[in-house]
Amino acid sequence: MKIEEYLQSLKVFVDDAYGRQIRSQFQTIDGKSELAMLSSPSRDEYDQLARAVAIMTAVEKEDAASLTDEQVERIAEDAKVDKAILTIFFNGFALKEKKWITCFADAMGDGKN
Repeated sequence: MKIEEYLQSLKVFVDDAYGRQIRSQFQTIDGKSELAMLSSPSRDEYDQLARAVAIMTAVEKEDAASLTDEQVERIAEDAKVDKAILTIFFNGFALKEKKWITCFADAMGDGKN
């Protein structure tokens, strides 16, 4: 899966009513719910993620699942987005990517299971 495809997969959940209900279950005392962001990003969060992905280089997009903290911080600064939101996004992508690779290896019968 490419980072652009992952971003697009979140688009259908932007400001979703059910997602907002789920997010309310994870709110902190100040009303934030970043950890549930990937289940239903707000319009602002999604727009920030889209800006960040848009400015990434081809190499960064190819290696999105293994970007360093410094790379994520630079992208966040360059795109003028919230670093925490971008970090959660990349971590979610890395987990999705790992799951996809594991499922593919299992399907190919790599003999590890």
